[in-house]
Amino acid sequence: MNVVILNGVLSRAAEQRVLPSGDTLVAYEVTTRDEEGRADSVPVSWSPPVGKGMFEAGEAVVVTGRVRRRFYRAGGATQSRTEVVADAVVRASDTRRVQRLVEKAVAAVAT
Repeated sequence: MNVVILNGVLSRAAEQRVLPSGDTLVAYEVTTRDEEGRADSVPVSWSPPVGKGMFEAGEAVVVTGRVRRRFYRAGGATQSRTEVVADAVVRASDTRRVQRLVEKAVAAVAT
């Protein structure tokens, strides 16, 4: 089972790219903090519904999705990147949507 729930703050503004297929991909950097205050920066990619997904740096968000490691060629060498592929990204202040997303993720783990 590959299920991720992130609760954090966008450390930079979202970057939108249009892929050769015509799909839109939005890239985020989400900073999470543990109980001791240590921070982790997590790259997140998402193909949002049309007109959604452009959050500003500093916004608190909740992300649900899965972890993916992708490999690519750069400078004649094979490199990799581990990222979260988001199913949904919502503002943390939208408590109803956050609750539904978390319940859905927990249900996926429970089945």
